[in-house]
Amino acid sequence: MVCYNHGTRIKKKRGLGVEDGEQSICIGFAVDGYVVAFPDYVGLGQGEKFHLYQHAETEARASVDLIKATQQILYELQIETNGQLFLTGYSQGGHASMATHKYIQEKMNGTMKVTASSPMSGPYDLSGVQSEVMFEKYSHPGYLPYLLNSYNEVYKVIPGNIFEIYKSPYDTVVKFFYNGQYEMGEINKYLPERPVDMIEDKYVYEFKNNPQFAMHAAVKDNNVYDWKPESPVQICYCKGDEQVTYKNALVAYEAMKKNGSKMVSLRHGGRKFDHFKCAIYSSMYTKLFFDSIRNGSKKGSKGNIFKRVLIGLGRIADKGSFKK
Repeated sequence: MVCYNHGTRIKKKRGLGVEDGEQSICIGFAVDGYVVAFPDYVGLGQGEKFHLYQHAETEARASVDLIKATQQILYELQIETNGQLFLTGYSQGGHASMATHKYIQEKMNGTMKVTASSPMSGPYDLSGVQSEVMFEKYSHPGYLPYLLNSYNEVYKVIPGNIFEIYKSPYDTVVKFFYNGQYEMGEINKYLPERPVDMIEDKYVYEFKNNPQFAMHAAVKDNNVYDWKPESPVQICYCKGDEQVTYKNALVAYEAMKKNGSKMVSLRHGGRKFDHFKCAIYSSMYTKLFFDSIRNGSKKGSKGNIFKRVLIGLGRIADKGSFKK
């Protein structure tokens, strides 16, 4: 079984056609003998609540709940698996798959075991390297209100009304658009290029200068890199990713190695690939990694050499398209 965690979605309704790239990834696993669980997070799909964006615990619990439900369905249908459980996901899904692996290992007392995980381009260090992009020109400024609104829902970091944290007219923009009816692409064009420019100066000052500011604790509580995996973890990334800085992967890898894990590896998807293109190649490398374990590797490997050559040729062709 593979549990695939999807990337950032702000619109509640989710399409399930092959035109959805992540649905296609799941189909790719399914046609090759994997049972696929494809969860939504709290507040998405048919959920009634506000989506708790990048909230590690509810991401993990959503995944665990669907894994259990899938296992029950398999039991009722009398379908057996080999008992292996793989976790992956892209972007927010990378954060969610890392959070799920950590949660299962640390909180489930052996009642569920992860065979291996391959988080892809996730913001594992939210309080560190990923927070730095909020102070620079950024392609998706809409992520910041999504995060602030979510963490305020959980941690109550802003006494009173959360919308007071935003400068005018962005307070009105946030009130209007963050209701589950709009896509992130629609929202980004109404927000400043530098996400921090939508925040009132006093809150920016607090974040920069006051270690006791409640938002610091909320963000740190959702970092998912500082632990010691006991089963294989492949961390996929691309250096050209404009949405999730590749430094997240390096921070996670170094922390896990420092904590004594011998089960973690890095997989570079492509030096020049952006967030979209990185997803394609990271997913291929994830499939090869899982297949290697499925075929008997203990720690996982890069996978079938012939398939890797074909992927490499595709990468070369894609790099050429950038020059054009």
